[in-house]
Amino acid sequence: MTPSAPTPAYRRLSVEERRTQLLNAALTLFAHRAPEDVSLDDVAEAAGVSRPLVYRYFPGGKQQLYEAALRSAAEELQNCFDEPREGHLVPRLSRALDRYLTFVDQHDAGFSALLQGGSVVETSRTTAIVDGVRRAAAEHILRHLGVSDPSRLLRMTVRMWITAVEAASLIWLDEGKQPPVEELRDWLVEQFVAALSVTAGRDPQTAALAENLAEQEAEQHTEPSAGQPTADS
Repeated sequence: MTPSAPTPAYRRLSVEERRTQLLNAALTLFAHRAPEDVSLDDVAEAAGVSRPLVYRYFPGGKQQLYEAALRSAAEELQNCFDEPREGHLVPRLSRALDRYLTFVDQHDAGFSALLQGGSVVETSRTTAIVDGVRRAAAEHILRHLGVSDPSRLLRMTVRMWITAVEAASLIWLDEGKQPPVEELRDWLVEQFVAALSVTAGRDPQTAALAENLAEQEAEQHTEPSAGQPTADS
């Protein structure tokens, strides 16, 4: 008689593992449905646990769970712009936008609800979380520019561009995710370069940055491609 395969041992989740499991279930639901359309029963079912267990970890109910999920999503969004500050600015910005737009694509309904507001679970705390994402993204961009003490106009330019990225992302979702994401990314990078050029006419600090960016672009276009012989070949 062939012995049956051993039954895998049951492993009890730690407090942190269980909390992460519940947050992941909630994030998945919030990614595709507006927050007001998600119930604690939905989260419990998605996580494969009971409703009382959800309450044990989030005694504040749906509001506490939503805010915790929002913080988790906010951290992921903030990290999108945390690109190593090496090489030319435009490729760095493109890689950061690739991550940002991937997040938008994967959390479409939730992203719209998050930025457009109007949710029944929206509070001053959730608004502060969203605003924190915008401020953190702006700080990342300023660090990419190598600026620790930006002028008022430069800071305004960067924050306006972050707002433009958000607006374009929402419109992109409304338009059925058209144009293709690569085209959207390149267009947003071009918008950033154009915004710097406009501000450069009024702000010496931005003018120096725009000039440096133009030199990077010229250098990048004159670099030989892989396999192309150089002048010394």
